[in-house]
Amino acid sequence: MPLKDLNIDQVTYFDLNNQVNIPKDNQIQLEKDQEALAAFLEENVKPNVLQFNSLRERFDWLFDHEFLERDFVEKYHFDFIVSLYKFLNEQHFQFKSFMAAFKFYNQYALKTNDGNYYVETYEDRVAVNALYYANGDEQLALHIADEMIHQRYQPATPSFLNAGRARRGELVSCFILQATDDMNAIGRTINSALQLSKMGGGVGINLSNLREAGAPVMGIANSAGGVVPVMKLLEDTFTFSSQVGARQGAGVVYLSIFHPDVLSFLSTKKENADEKIRVKTLSLGLTIPDKFYDLAKQNKEMYLFSPVDVEREYGQPFNYVDITAEYDNMVANDKIIKYRVDARMLEEEISKLQQESGYPYIVNVDVTNRANPIFGKIISSNLCSEILQVQRPSVINNEQEYTEMGSDISCNLGSINIVNMMQTDDFATSVDAMVRALTFVSDSSNLDVVPSVLEGNREKHAIGLGAMGLAAYFAQHKMYYGDEESLDFTSTFFMMLNYYSLQSSMKIAKERQENFYEFEKSDYATGQYFDQYLSQDWMPKTDKVRRAFAQHHLPTKADWEQLKQDVMTYGIYNAYRHAIAPTGSISYVNDTTATLLPIVNKIEERQEGMIGKVYYPAPGLSNETMPYYVSAYDTDMRKVIDVYAAAQAHIDQGMALTLFMRSTLSQELYEWKDKTPKMTTRDLTILRHYAFNKGIKSLYYVRTFTDDNQETGVNECESCSI
Repeated sequence: MPLKDLNIDQVTYFDLNNQVNIPKDNQIQLEKDQEALAAFLEENVKPNVLQFNSLRERFDWLFDHEFLERDFVEKYHFDFIVSLYKFLNEQHFQFKSFMAAFKFYNQYALKTNDGNYYVETYEDRVAVNALYYANGDEQLALHIADEMIHQRYQPATPSFLNAGRARRGELVSCFILQATDDMNAIGRTINSALQLSKMGGGVGINLSNLREAGAPVMGIANSAGGVVPVMKLLEDTFTFSSQVGARQGAGVVYLSIFHPDVLSFLSTKKENADEKIRVKTLSLGLTIPDKFYDLAKQNKEMYLFSPVDVEREYGQPFNYVDITAEYDNMVANDKIIKYRVDARMLEEEISKLQQESGYPYIVNVDVTNRANPIFGKIISSNLCSEILQVQRPSVINNEQEYTEMGSDISCNLGSINIVNMMQTDDFATSVDAMVRALTFVSDSSNLDVVPSVLEGNREKHAIGLGAMGLAAYFAQHKMYYGDEESLDFTSTFFMMLNYYSLQSSMKIAKERQENFYEFEKSDYATGQYFDQYLSQDWMPKTDKVRRAFAQHHLPTKADWEQLKQDVMTYGIYNAYRHAIAPTGSISYVNDTTATLLPIVNKIEERQEGMIGKVYYPAPGLSNETMPYYVSAYDTDMRKVIDVYAAAQAHIDQGMALTLFMRSTLSQELYEWKDKTPKMTTRDLTILRHYAFNKGIKSLYYVRTFTDDNQETGVNECESCSI
């Protein structure tokens, strides 16, 4: 029966899946999920996959009907493609849960134009991805296929979905722009946001350089509109740009906490905000230098500085002035207009808004730049707060042309499935295949609609190899989230990932005799980056973790020293290599837990469009693993921060770290809750300071579970999640 004619009443898999949520004899009916999976494949998939007499006939049909591009396939001898399919079929891939198969066939598998039949299976999509990323290299195509069919590597949704398709969007996941303080730049930024949002992926925009509301323009007092009107324009831009009908455009605006418009900026997300200033779909983020934490800790007043005056005095846009270093000088400078506010009051406003809406995201900009090995300054982030790369401002003339080309940011993402990666036979080969697959996306992306983004991509060759399934690994190996063994495992895993990805990037640079732009000014070129690995011991500290990595080669200090010499000699190709992005549907397809976070529920309940509720048991859930699967809402968020800090030491960009809070908190979790169990602004303030002191570069959403079983601050980042 064609897919469009399938009726919920005529299939059994939804009923079977729903029984997972109905206990029997005081036990979760986990077997019903496997029955639902089998029924879905038998009733939905098997009868509706388009059949062909041969692989050649299948590819010819896909070309003729404009489902696949010809060019990338014709880079290979067809005999090799046959052998690649033979290899994939011999792996006997099986989905592990109903949700995994359901998500793949509903969201990723190609369908006929009328939607009646599937045009590809999971093996087909893996084959196309491998062929596309390998760009004619047969050995690399086999390596990528090996990583993907064993679900050790998963490209981001835009890449996995669009690779090889004749009718497709771009493969890049996200973008970051900044505006400078003139109408030409603001207009160009709005146009760029429109173009990038149309292509796909979320767009982050920093508005800190814009003069504040009421500042003089051309000598006329109280003329400037400030950042809020620009935010309203951007929100309308993203609403209009619907990414070819696939989904509404999405963006985030970042502002320095020392910008005079910061309070009105935060007010745009309040539930009772006037409609003239309220932004409904635009996300908010703050960039926070160390100086703010110092002022708040000392309970001092703080000054907010007029960006146009700062730029005039320092000869560079506001974003690029080190406020922590220059704060006292700026306060003393009578040529800079400044506004006085109470630091603690502002901190409380941030916490109030996070309670109410989950915003703003936080980028600890000085923490980020201290850890940044690349020449230049990181000033902003993306829609999910994990991309952190240097930028240079552009200068735009009256014709909307670049008189000085800056560099903005694009990033393509992918994730390692940690549970499966630990079973690889060769960690180095696995990572190398992933780095090369992501690098191809960077090299082949067509971003000329925004020249500054094109320039940034051309200079940096930046990629974002992340990870998911950490909580699943902990539970399946009987580690409690945030305990000593889990921190030891996290540090060891990401240390290895850092080493082997650096090695891979070095090999690419050596092969191509090309480095990223201004490599010679980086801490990689001087060798300083490697000091952290040569001055201390990063080997596992606990017996369980030592046993877990026994089959893998852990890089020694001698290995790090050799890599240091190789990098100083040959360079590296990718300016940035790692970022922990939020993972959405690909986590389900991989049957693992999202990103590095704890689970929310042992049996997750999802509303799937018109279909209704679908239930997803935590990966590997059993009587043995159940005690180790603790809800994020019942986990001390300091443990989550500790886990992320253990990973952050080895990750050159950032991580989408979500905080999960209950509106009623237990003193057993948070010892300071001795006066009231209700969540207060103080609780969030304490956690933000804790994250700052632990070296966390950025904080994503704050999600709150209320006493009436509702969640606030939930906004799944479909545009940027992978």
